[in-house]
Amino acid sequence: MSTFVLIHGAGDVGWYWHLVEAELRARGHDVVAPDLPGGDKSLTLDDYADAVVEAVGDREGLVVVGQSFGAFTAPLVAARRPAEALVLVAGMVPEPGESPDQWWNNTGYTQAVRRKAARDGGLTGSDDPYVAFYHDVPRELAREAMSREREHPSPAASAQPWPLDAWPAVPTRFVLCTEDRFFPADFLRRLALERLGVVPDEIAAGHCVALSHPVELADILTGAATH
Repeated sequence: MSTFVLIHGAGDVGWYWHLVEAELRARGHDVVAPDLPGGDKSLTLDDYADAVVEAVGDREGLVVVGQSFGAFTAPLVAARRPAEALVLVAGMVPEPGESPDQWWNNTGYTQAVRRKAARDGGLTGSDDPYVAFYHDVPRELAREAMSREREHPSPAASAQPWPLDAWPAVPTRFVLCTEDRFFPADFLRRLALERLGVVPDEIAAGHCVALSHPVELADILTGAATH
């Protein structure tokens, strides 16, 4: 049995993972999916990692998973607690000393979105959340997700240089969503290869894959576990 530590993305809560959590528990695993602190402008990435470590407690056999912005927090947790694997899902892969605010420019995100939007008629980068984020999520689930949105991360966390000197020495996988209209697939393939040296696992899904394809995502996550 492994313990899956599921870290949500920006504006989200642990509920985001509830369908994946059910899949993992049905397969005999433990799951921790905390709500990271929100609504406090002074909190840092270290504070978010503290909150996750506290929620994990003394559990062992950790597989640490970070969705989107959660990729800034997940490696901090894996560096503090023994982990058997680290998995980023449509993750914002950081480099040492790079703040989340700097990440967008450093990675060429805006240019990548413009190129993809020119090919798909503006679906990528749309201001409509049902188009950009929830296009393949059942509408009732999408409404529920948006009703739970809150202020996270804080301005302090977004401005904080990523504090690790190097990526944790933990086996790392990357899950790419081929129909992602927020982070174009080609953009993330390049980022995963350049910054992690890994070829992603791919799911034909949008950005919010834990809500649209929980079974397929759980399959990949369990494959990352060593026991």
